[in-house]
Amino acid sequence: MNVSPRMPHVDESTRPSHAMRNIRIVRTLAAAGLVAVLGVAHAQNVAEKNGLLADADGKTLYTFDKDAAGKSNCSGGCAVAWPPFIATQPLKDNGAFTQIVREDGRMQWARDGKPLYFFAGDGPGDAKGDGISGVWHVIKMGAPRAAASSYDSSYYFKY
Repeated sequence: MNVSPRMPHVDESTRPSHAMRNIRIVRTLAAAGLVAVLGVAHAQNVAEKNGLLADADGKTLYTFDKDAAGKSNCSGGCAVAWPPFIATQPLKDNGAFTQIVREDGRMQWARDGKPLYFFAGDGPGDAKGDGISGVWHVIKMGAPRAAASSYDSSYYFKY
């Protein structure tokens, strides 16, 4: 057993090296800085990824045409295939990001009143759910918003 003369009874081979500790510290600080830059005040770690709205892990966010403004109409099996973007942090401003209350009582992030979802079939950077059944859409950043059809007072993003 390799015993340190400074700290008897400590096996140096199991202690992390100074370089490894420094790497962990840098990663922790970088993650904290990233959270601050991505705007926790809006929605928890939302960013633009390849022109699409995504979470901090790069998973694309979607809207559902059958949602009403401020209300999710995706629950049960729908919510399994299209997991809601659950709000784990309180709303800190009243910008484009809001929170709605789901039927199960959980808070869900919304953008301009439209609830946000992930597609279970996506990995980071994917947008495989775009256009499914003609009602699921990615949010393209910078795309002009247009009024929805007359039966729905919400809106959708033009592509």
